[in-house]
Amino acid sequence: MPPRVRRIRGRHLEILPSASTSVSSHSFSPADLIPQAEVHRPISTFVDRPSEDLRRIYRDVVPIEPPSPIKRARLSMAEGGPSHVPESAPDISIFDDSQALDERYDMFFDSDGRATAPAHHPPARTRKAIYSVCFYFILLANILLMRSFGGKDPVLYEWKANSRDRYLLEFLRLHGCGGRSVELCPDCQNPARPCVYRCRDCMGGVLRCRECCVARHLYSPLHRVEAWGGSCFWRTSLKALGLRVQFGHAPGEFCASPEPGRSEFVVLHHNGIHDVAVDFCGCEHRGQAGGMDTQLLRGGWYPASQDRPQTCMTLVALEQFHIVTCQAKTTMYDYYQTLVKLTSNDGTKPPDRYQVFIRICREYRHLIMLKRGGRGHDAGGARATQSGELAVRCPACPRPGVNLPDGWENATKDQRFIYVFFLAIDACFRLKRRLVSSELKDPGLGTGMLYLLEDTEFREFLLTVTDQVEMSTCSGLAALDYANTKFLRGYSSTGVGMGVCARHEFIQLNGVGDLQRGERYANMDYIFGSILRHHSPSLRKTISYDIVCQWWKHLMERLLVLPPLVRCAIVLGMMVFVIPKMHIEGHDVDCGALYSLNLIPGSGQTDGEGIERPWANIGGIASSTRIMGPGARHDTIDDHWAYWNWQKLISLAATLWRKLDTALEQQVIQREALDAFSLAQQDCVEGWKKMIHDFEEDPTLTNPYKVDFAGLTEMDVRLQFQKKEEEAAKRGLPAKHKVSPGGFIVECLEVEEEQYVFFLDMWAELKKAKTTTQQINIGALRTKLIRRLNRLRQLQGTYCPAVVVALEKRNVPEDEQPENEPLFLPSALSEVQRAAGGCSPGLLEMEQLMRDAQCRSSLVKLRNQLIIKARFLNYKSLHARHQGATTRSRTIVSRNETKIRLHSEKYQAAWSALLAAAGGNVSQVGWQKLVHEDIRCMEDSADLESRREVLWIWAVAGNSGSDAGFENECVALRIEWSKAYVRSRRWDEEVMLLKEEFRRLPISLEFEAERWVEHSRGVEARSELEEAYVQGMRAYAAQQEVLFQNLADQARATEIAPKLARGKGRVRTRAVDPLQDTEVPASDGENGDDDAAILAAVQDEDTDEERGEIKSDEEVIMGGELDNI
Repeated sequence: MPPRVRRIRGRHLEILPSASTSVSSHSFSPADLIPQAEVHRPISTFVDRPSEDLRRIYRDVVPIEPPSPIKRARLSMAEGGPSHVPESAPDISIFDDSQALDERYDMFFDSDGRATAPAHHPPARTRKAIYSVCFYFILLANILLMRSFGGKDPVLYEWKANSRDRYLLEFLRLHGCGGRSVELCPDCQNPARPCVYRCRDCMGGVLRCRECCVARHLYSPLHRVEAWGGSCFWRTSLKALGLRVQFGHAPGEFCASPEPGRSEFVVLHHNGIHDVAVDFCGCEHRGQAGGMDTQLLRGGWYPASQDRPQTCMTLVALEQFHIVTCQAKTTMYDYYQTLVKLTSNDGTKPPDRYQVFIRICREYRHLIMLKRGGRGHDAGGARATQSGELAVRCPACPRPGVNLPDGWENATKDQRFIYVFFLAIDACFRLKRRLVSSELKDPGLGTGMLYLLEDTEFREFLLTVTDQVEMSTCSGLAALDYANTKFLRGYSSTGVGMGVCARHEFIQLNGVGDLQRGERYANMDYIFGSILRHHSPSLRKTISYDIVCQWWKHLMERLLVLPPLVRCAIVLGMMVFVIPKMHIEGHDVDCGALYSLNLIPGSGQTDGEGIERPWANIGGIASSTRIMGPGARHDTIDDHWAYWNWQKLISLAATLWRKLDTALEQQVIQREALDAFSLAQQDCVEGWKKMIHDFEEDPTLTNPYKVDFAGLTEMDVRLQFQKKEEEAAKRGLPAKHKVSPGGFIVECLEVEEEQYVFFLDMWAELKKAKTTTQQINIGALRTKLIRRLNRLRQLQGTYCPAVVVALEKRNVPEDEQPENEPLFLPSALSEVQRAAGGCSPGLLEMEQLMRDAQCRSSLVKLRNQLIIKARFLNYKSLHARHQGATTRSRTIVSRNETKIRLHSEKYQAAWSALLAAAGGNVSQVGWQKLVHEDIRCMEDSADLESRREVLWIWAVAGNSGSDAGFENECVALRIEWSKAYVRSRRWDEEVMLLKEEFRRLPISLEFEAERWVEHSRGVEARSELEEAYVQGMRAYAAQQEVLFQNLADQARATEIAPKLARGKGRVRTRAVDPLQDTEVPASDGENGDDDAAILAAVQDEDTDEERGEIKSDEEVIMGGELDNI
C-alpha cells in the first residue's frame, strides 16, 4: 500500500508507512528534493493553431499559474486590492481607478443567502506559507508520479529511458546485410549466383540471387529492391532484374504469344513511381481477355488511356489517395509529390506523370460515385442518372413514403412539429474560382448528379438576371451591402451558396451553386428552389438563413419566375423563417422577437448554425479549387461533400444518442427550475402563459420577453449613426476608412464589453478544477481579445492619432494582460490631446450618445436582475431544506449575481466616460453615480421601515425614460419566467424530435438495404452480360445490403444502449466472420497492463467527447446552450 501523509509541521512533511510495510519514519523537507531556485520558475504550455490555409502552425505560449488561483483572487477582492495577492497571482482587474474599484459590486452570502460582511482571513504571511506548502506537496506528488509511472504514457517514458539508443542501433543495422552470408542464396543454394539482392517491402530483408528475387516477385511486381555493392545497398528495380508482368492470364499461366507493352511503362503505386515491363495477352485467348486497358483493370491497375496505355495507377493507391484527400484535404499535387519523394528523395526525379495522375483521379472519383449510386446495376448506365441521384441523403429527415408513418399528415397541432423539415442555407466566399479554363475545355464528369446544380441551366438563368437591388431595413447585414460587389475582379465564381438539413448537417441534393456577385437573391433563390424539388410539398419546413428577415420578402414572387426545372410554388403558412442563434445577435430587436429559434414553437434546440461546420471542413481545399477549371472544381467539391455526408451517416446514431442523453438531462433540469420559479409566482403564471401563447399566434401583440424602452437604446443610437452616414454618402463626402466613425465608436464599446465578459469568463474558469485545460481556455479567450485589440488600434490610428502617441509614451507593465489594457476612447483623452487633429471631430459627441444609452439600458437591466435576486433569495430561504435543493438554488443565485455584476460595471464605465467628457462637471453628466451601496434590492436595507429611504436607482424607475409603467416587479419577473417557460418547452420538443429521428433512422437505412436487394434482382434481367459481370454485380449489391442492414441494427442498439459511467468505455468487438459464424473479440494489446492503462485513458477521453463534456463553441451550440432571449 502507498504511504500515508500523517500531518504537516511547518514546511516539513512526516510520511508514515502503511500497515503492510516495515515500521520506519522519514522526515524531510521538499526543499531538499526541489531546488529553491526553481520554485517560482514560470510554468507554461503551448497551444498550436493552424493558419487559415492549413499550411502553417502557429504556437501560442499559455502560462500556467500555481495552484489555488481562485482562493488568491477571492482574498484579494475581499481585502481591497492586489497587495495581498501572492506574487504569482494573475492580475484580473479591469479598472485602473482605485476609487472605481471600491465601488464594484461584490456580495458574500451566509448559509441563508443573506448579505454579510467579509470573513476574517489569516495574515498574508501565514497564507503565503500555506500556499508554498501546498505547492511543494503537489509538485512532489507529480515528481513521484512521473518517476513511478512515467507520466501519462509510461511506455513512452520507458522507451526514452532505456530503449532509445538500442532502437537507433537497430535502425542502423538495417542498412547492412544484418550479419547474413552473401555467398549462398537461401532459396536455390547455387554458389554460381551472386546473393546480393533484397526487397525493402518483403518481411525480413533476406538476400537472394537475381533469379530467385524475380521469381518471388511475380505477383508483387511493385516492390522496391536493392543490390549490395560491397559497402552499401544501391537502389535498383525489378524491371532491371528481368521481371516482366503478364496480363490477360490467370496467375501461374504464361501467354504463348505475349504482346509487349510500351517500353517506358510507368505505374504509380502507394510506395512510389515504378518503371515496369509488361506483356499483354496476344494468343488465342485474347478475345476473352479483352483489350489492353481491360486486362490492366482486371489486374488491379487503372490505365491512363484506352489505346496502348503507357501509364497506370494501382487501385490500392487510388483508394489511399481518395481517403487521404477527403479526410486530410491533401491536394493532388501534394500526394503526387509524396510519391515522387518516396521513389527518390535525393533530387533524382522519376518520369513526370502529374497531368496523367490528375486525369486518373478524376475518372476514379466519378466511377466510385456511379458504383455507390447503383448506376452500374441499371441498364441505362451513367447517361440515365437523374439529378441528385448519386448523393447520400439524410436518413433522419422526414421523407414521406420512406420513413414517415401512415396518416402523419393528420397529426395534432402539438405533434405536428416532429414532421417538419429543417433547412439551413448560407454562402461561403472562400470557395472562389479564378477566370481560368472554361466548360468547353474542362467539362464536369458528374455535375448535377450529386450536390452541385446542373450547370448549364443555372448559367442560362443567370444571364437573364440583372443587378438586383436588395435593400436592408435591418442594421448589420453586410451580406446585402456586398450582394453585387463581393470581390469580382479576376474571378469566375466569388463563392458558393449551399443548403443543408439544419439538424443533421447533410448537404442537400442539388443544393450547392456558384455565386458570381456576392450573395445575390437570384443565386440563392435558384439554390433554394433546387433543394425544394427533392422534398415533398406536403412537408412543413423551417428555413434558417442569416438574412432571412429581408430575403423572405417577395420570395413567392421570385420563385415563380425561376426556370421550370426548379420552379416551385410555396405556401407561406407551411413555412417558418428563422435566423441562426449566433447570427441573430447582429440583427435588431424586432428580428430577435420574430425569427429567434429560442422563441418559435417546434424548434427544439435547433441552432441553425450547422451549416457553418461544413464550411469549416471544406475550407482546406479552397486554395486548390481556386485555380481549377470549372469541371475539375465541381467534381472535387462533389467528392468532398459526398465524403462529408457519408461520415455523417455512419456516425449519426452516436450523434443522436449523445444529443438525446443531453436533452433528457436538460429536460429535467429546466422543468425543475421552472416549477421552482413558478411556485412563488402562482398568481401570475396563468396570465403570463396566456400572453406567451397569444404572442406565438400573433407576433404583433405585446412581446412577453422584451423590456420596453421609452428613451433611446444603444441600437437606436447606432441606427442614427447609420442614417447620418447614408446622408453623408449621398452628398458625396469622402470616407476616411471603410469603417465609419459611428462604427469605430461601436467597435470601441464592444471591445470594452468584451473585456468585462473576459473577466467573468475567467472567474468561471478559475472556479473549475485547476487543470491545464482550463488554463488553455483562458489563453484562448485572451488570444481572441488580443486580436480584437489589434484591430481597434489600427482604427485608432485613423480616427484618434493622439492614442498612438499616448501608447508610445505609456509605461506598460511587463505583466499587463489584455483585459487590463486601457482602450483610450475619445472621452479618456484630454482636451489638448483631442485638439489639433488628435481626435476626429464628432467622435466625442457620438461616444456621449452611446454612453447615455448604455446608462439607460444597464440601469433597467440591473433593476431587473435585482428584483429577480430578491425573489430567488426569498424562495431559497423558505423552500430549500435539503442539500440538493440548496445547491440548485445557490447555482441560480450565482448565475444572477454574474448578471448583476456585468450590468453594474457597464453602468459605472459609461458614467465615468460621461464625467470625463464633461470635464469633470458632475452636473452635466445627467446620471447619478452608482456606488456599491446602491446596488441593493428595493427592500434590502438595514434601516427600520419608518426610516428607510428608497435608493435612487428605484426612485428613477418611473421617469428614467426606460421603464415607465414597470408595475414594480411584475415586468421583470414576467420576462424571466417567460424565458424559463419557453426554454423548458424547447427542451421538451428537442426530446420528442430526437426520439422521432431515432425512429426514422433505422427505417431509412433498411429502405436503402432493400433498394440494393432490388438492384440485385434487376441484374438477372440483363442477359447480355457475362457471368463474371453478373456475379460481381450481385456480390457488390449483397455487400451494400449487409452494410446498410448492419447500420440499421447498430442504430437500434445504440438507441437503447445504457449510459455508462464516466470514464467507462464499451467493449469493442470485431465483425462476425461469415465462414466461422462466430464473433472474434478484440485483442488485449501487446504489453498487457501498460497498454491497458493507455487504452483506459483513451476510452475516457473518447467517452467525454461523445457526451459533449468539452468546452468549445461547437459543443455549446450543438448542446443548445445559447440563450438569445
